[in-house]
Amino acid sequence: MKDKTLLGGIIVMVVGAVLIGVVWALFLQPSRTPTEPIAAIPLELGEDADQFTLLEIVPDASEVTFELDEVLRGLPTTVMGGGQQIAGQIAVDFENPSDSQIGTISINARTLATDNEFRDNAIHNFILDTETYEYITFSPMQISGLPDTFLANEAIPVEIAGELTVRDITQPVVFSGEVTADGRTQLTGSATAQISRADFNLQIPNAPGVANVSNEVLLTIQFVAQ
Repeated sequence: MKDKTLLGGIIVMVVGAVLIGVVWALFLQPSRTPTEPIAAIPLELGEDADQFTLLEIVPDASEVTFELDEVLRGLPTTVMGGGQQIAGQIAVDFENPSDSQIGTISINARTLATDNEFRDNAIHNFILDTETYEYITFSPMQISGLPDTFLANEAIPVEIAGELTVRDITQPVVFSGEVTADGRTQLTGSATAQISRADFNLQIPNAPGVANVSNEVLLTIQFVAQ
């Protein structure tokens, strides 16, 4: 009987140690820090480079945000988070706007944050695995809605179709939004897309008090490019 009691105690201790390790890994382990400052991936323009004005997203003036719903301790909650470590280049042809191009948009996933440190740790250490996959990227393939001419300070509705890569999964995504040209030196805009967590295999770890996390995630990019 004593042997069984001792064995049971050992099993409880081992299970407890495993659970503590899991909680530490998912919720208590500090978030990762960026390996280097965010930088744009150069846009290759080829022989026609002279026709473009090359603008670059300014991280300090730009932001990427995400939004989804969950039930937290029995209360419906809208989770909002984001970060400013976003980079990319935009080649604007002011004479023929429809020829304009957008390079790969990079987001440092390690800098994404919400209003809850435990949630952030779960996002970084489990959901996005930012130790292995530091960056989220969007590679635009097509821009729809650009006009024949740019009018200064006039908002232009656009759709940008491309491929979004989160961790090691790439899916087609369409962002809808608008851009505004401030002369020939600055472009501002915002674009939003709704993605499915399931499409990117983004699993939510079991956490006390958290339930019914929505499958739909709203992504928004607000940018200033100069």
